[in-house]
Amino acid sequence: MTVPDRHPDVPVTRPDAQVHFGVFFQGVNHTTIWSDPESGSQTDFATFERVIRTAERGLFDAFFLGEGLRLRESRGALHDLDVVGRPDAITQLAALAAITTHIGLVATQNTTYNDPADLARRLQSLDVLSGGRAAWNVVTTDNAWTGANFRRGGYLDHALRYDRAQGQLDVARQIWDAFPDAGGSDAFSGTVAHVSEHSAMFDVELDPTTPRSPQGHPIIFQAGDSPQGRDFAAANADVIFSRHGAVLADALEFAADVRRRTVAAGRPEDDVKIFPGTGIIVGDTPADAEERARWVRWNQVSPATALSIVGNIWGEDLSGYDPDGPLPAHDPVVEELGGERGSATTGARTREVAARWRALAEAEHLSIRELVVRDSGERGFQGMPASVAEDLIRWVRTGAVDGFNISPWIVPSGLDDIVDRVVPELQERGAYPTSYTGTTLREHLGLRAPLTRRAAATAVGAA
Repeated sequence: MTVPDRHPDVPVTRPDAQVHFGVFFQGVNHTTIWSDPESGSQTDFATFERVIRTAERGLFDAFFLGEGLRLRESRGALHDLDVVGRPDAITQLAALAAITTHIGLVATQNTTYNDPADLARRLQSLDVLSGGRAAWNVVTTDNAWTGANFRRGGYLDHALRYDRAQGQLDVARQIWDAFPDAGGSDAFSGTVAHVSEHSAMFDVELDPTTPRSPQGHPIIFQAGDSPQGRDFAAANADVIFSRHGAVLADALEFAADVRRRTVAAGRPEDDVKIFPGTGIIVGDTPADAEERARWVRWNQVSPATALSIVGNIWGEDLSGYDPDGPLPAHDPVVEELGGERGSATTGARTREVAARWRALAEAEHLSIRELVVRDSGERGFQGMPASVAEDLIRWVRTGAVDGFNISPWIVPSGLDDIVDRVVPELQERGAYPTSYTGTTLREHLGLRAPLTRRAAATAVGAA
């Protein structure tokens, strides 16, 4: 079966590329419709079990968990409009590793409030115990309200966050490389290297205790979108979790930029896989899909949530405004956002966002709530299973992405339609695996050896 050319102006450059899926269990957000009777607990192990078993049945590459070290706040008060449910990711994934056999396990862990020796050991332990399925989503959480949890005399200067991340990752790699490649079989023969690292940020002296997993190192994910974040990903990451999953032209531009940076970092241009976050809504007919998508969008954005989102951009409490009325007539009172609503909005220039929103609202005669629904509606795919499959294939085969990290709009049942209806359409078109062909996450993603082990891997291959 051939795929209809739905974007004839964008050439297919990778005609045999396969679609890859991960699932992002967010735990903190307003896009999970937690108030619906069908919604399950966000912290009950049964919920995580249902989601990951469905994902593994659908041959997903990875189960991805975010991190939340402190409840979200907005202008000094707890933000109580989102679902809240984020137990420690490594602890959750260790439990989920025991009930799964193939799917990758991605833990978001920050580099600002963790010590490198301890974090590297915990991640490597998950990697070993899962048989080579662990990944580390490297984030640089450095906002003051999270830093207040740790009483460290303030928080890391924003300009230094990637310096610390790089140092943390360098130490972790030394620890992971301390054991030989043969799965730790030489652990007691005197070949385990001592790790010594002394710098302005770290003071490490240790003899590592955990051998190497079948995939060598935990896979490195990275989600920063700033120029500094993209450079960090290009130099270090195996996978970049991007925000560029709404508009194909934007995704292509992002991919080209990441690949240029990857080559500049001395790596093959396809060394970093690109997985944007997205949502998928399917229906029995185009009209059914449209109606379902409309229901989802309106239930994701309550009137209070709409006012909160716009208030975050304007930098002030807009709860007294009418959500069915127009945007504030005045400009935002802040230039850039902090991390109050999460890392996805950090650094956004508020007046640029406000100007874009105002133009959209005026052009389409949108109220505050309609505007927020309209804006969020651009993030994802909707349609009949066949048309959604064709769109996903096009995104992958034009080189815009390598796969998608799907955020279900409801848990634990939010992957059912995708696994039962979209995956078979992809498989019918030869664009999705029909079984796991490897056992490690590195194999699922088609990744090369860890960056610091490539010389050793080449030597072994040549022997």
